[in-house]
Amino acid sequence: METPTSSLLSLALVLGFSFVLATSVNVHDNFIQCLTSHSQNTASISNVIYTPNNSSYSSVLEFSIQNPRFMSPATPKPLVIITPLHESHIQVAINCSRKHGMQIRVRSGGHDYEGFSYVSDAPFFVLDLINLRSISVDVQNSSAWVQAGATIGELYYRTAENSKTLGFPAGVCPTVGVGGHFSGGGYGLMLRKFGLAVDNVIDAHIIDVSGRILDRESMGEDLFWAIRGGGGGSFGVITAWKIKLVPVPSTVTVFTVPKTIEQNATMLVHRWQYIADKFDEDLFVRIILRVINSREEGKKTIQASFNSLFLGEADKLLPLMQKDFPELGLMRADCLEMSWIESILYFAGFPSGASLDVLLDRTPLTRRSFKAKSDYVKEPISKIGLEGIWRRFYEEEAAAAEMILSPYGGKMNEIPESETPFPHRAGNIYKIQHLVYWDEEGIDASIRHIDWIRRLYSYMTPYVSKSPRAAYLNYRDLDIGVNSNKSTTSYAQASIWGIKYFMNNFNRLVHVKAMVDPTNFFKNEQSIPPVLPWWKKRGN
Repeated sequence: METPTSSLLSLALVLGFSFVLATSVNVHDNFIQCLTSHSQNTASISNVIYTPNNSSYSSVLEFSIQNPRFMSPATPKPLVIITPLHESHIQVAINCSRKHGMQIRVRSGGHDYEGFSYVSDAPFFVLDLINLRSISVDVQNSSAWVQAGATIGELYYRTAENSKTLGFPAGVCPTVGVGGHFSGGGYGLMLRKFGLAVDNVIDAHIIDVSGRILDRESMGEDLFWAIRGGGGGSFGVITAWKIKLVPVPSTVTVFTVPKTIEQNATMLVHRWQYIADKFDEDLFVRIILRVINSREEGKKTIQASFNSLFLGEADKLLPLMQKDFPELGLMRADCLEMSWIESILYFAGFPSGASLDVLLDRTPLTRRSFKAKSDYVKEPISKIGLEGIWRRFYEEEAAAAEMILSPYGGKMNEIPESETPFPHRAGNIYKIQHLVYWDEEGIDASIRHIDWIRRLYSYMTPYVSKSPRAAYLNYRDLDIGVNSNKSTTSYAQASIWGIKYFMNNFNRLVHVKAMVDPTNFFKNEQSIPPVLPWWKKRGN
């Protein structure tokens, strides 16, 4: 029998849900009306607005969701999706969202590891930049303007289309959008030669909270500094980047040499830690660790794949490897010579002989649920420590797990940690990306696999950077801290995760945020707060 108290509680819950639903509907309707009434061309903006009542809504939303764990029915969905055709649409969207209390999420390629570009607990809309992806290559000046909705695959393709001797040091996955990739740093296989993607950005266009379109000169050096590694989503909507293209040789050499535990993988990984950051800057050798079936029936083993890009021909590479890493036993037969643009296809996992046109396809080769974390290593991990990692990879949930070890050294050691917000420079031997994938649907599968990677991360604590335990912004990880879901974000709460991503650069990012977005309009679970600690406010 239902008690009066339980009846009142049930009524309160129903009324509360109805109020939230009605509020969301009102916000949605008012926002749509604002968009159409304030647009210079009502028909133009109407064609790029999608609501849940629109037959194309689901396909537009899901097209750029790269992590299926954020596609469940329980995942909050945007009230509106806008796919702007030009910057005026973005200006109207910002002004209307400020007026009607809609939170904005900006999506370039949809690869945010925690789904920030298309998920929010507050009423929100997605500004999907998929239509803003023009690329203009200036071969004579070795530069290019790239709109934020372009993918790095499209950038690589257009660069190679215009020049066989120019490239760009960005990431491996061609479907990643340049908007988020550049604003978080942008790792690639040429980082030891040319640094990160963001180290090669020379101008940008951003639309600020007031709807102004700013370039480097008009935004000022503080804001230009902040968006090059501090995450663009905290400061405005970045619509385009001007980048410095870099010289690449006509021939590069790649190799992938897999070694199992039975083939001395433990010794080789241990040895690699002492030399990988000291190789010639033209040579990048990373390690991809995973579990595979052993030759023994029913048993598993660990495979370490030594995966490399060398900016030159094999005849020059082989003596370097023989001198610095003879233990690997690299042979001429292991080496493949090709053009730089062909190496992009190789590392992206496309089959040999694939057309370069695949770089224009925004659909990834695979789309699996995953959780990721990051670490930085300053001292080599002992063989005993490595063997502890292997034991964890033998667990059931690690069937599709990976650890990717990417070496530092070269150019990364030369750039000061305060040059951009991205601080992880000299003093690091290599970076780790921890990944676990799964295909099963449902919350239980997600919980099991996420719990596994958290246990691995805990195990790694003694072997990685400390005070803080550093992390990479583009490998977004909510486990390291989140902002309050209240309207204001405290400095103390944000600094928990902020110092891990940005270290000593966090305070300057807060200063910039306070200058350009003092009301904290551009916010998410890990956005920069516009508030300083009390001792900074007093000038102490």
